[in-house]
Amino acid sequence: MKLTMPHLLLATGLLLGATTAHAALPDEATLYKNPQCGCCDGYARHLQRTGIDVTIVDDKDLSAIKKAAGVPFGLGACHTIIMDDYVIEGHVPLAAVEALFEQQPDTNGIGLAGMPSGTPGMPGPQTEPYEVYQFRDHQESPFMTL
Repeated sequence: MKLTMPHLLLATGLLLGATTAHAALPDEATLYKNPQCGCCDGYARHLQRTGIDVTIVDDKDLSAIKKAAGVPFGLGACHTIIMDDYVIEGHVPLAAVEALFEQQPDTNGIGLAGMPSGTPGMPGPQTEPYEVYQFRDHQESPFMTL
């Protein structure tokens, strides 16, 4: 198969684009969870597949961690992740995490309340749009819908 210059440029562009999406992500993350929560381990494995080294901390006082991180009351999930200077609350899809690190907004972090079906670490299909919020000092605002 003969590749022309436009084909080579397109292929190179696609390869570079695929690399830059993950290049913005940090190399390490710390995931705080309840020791009995298996879906949190599933989310950790999801991050690890992208090349992130995940340290799991089994901590029963997650409410103190969430409060210190600025997570809005009532919008918590089963685990809290610290990645660089941001907090990721819950089963946030990778597209939103990538957007956070690409955009680098002035916020404490992003989250997805509850344990929605079809998110990383959670079984089942997506049944409704994922409303990812951003938060600062316990106040939330919309970040993106997936």
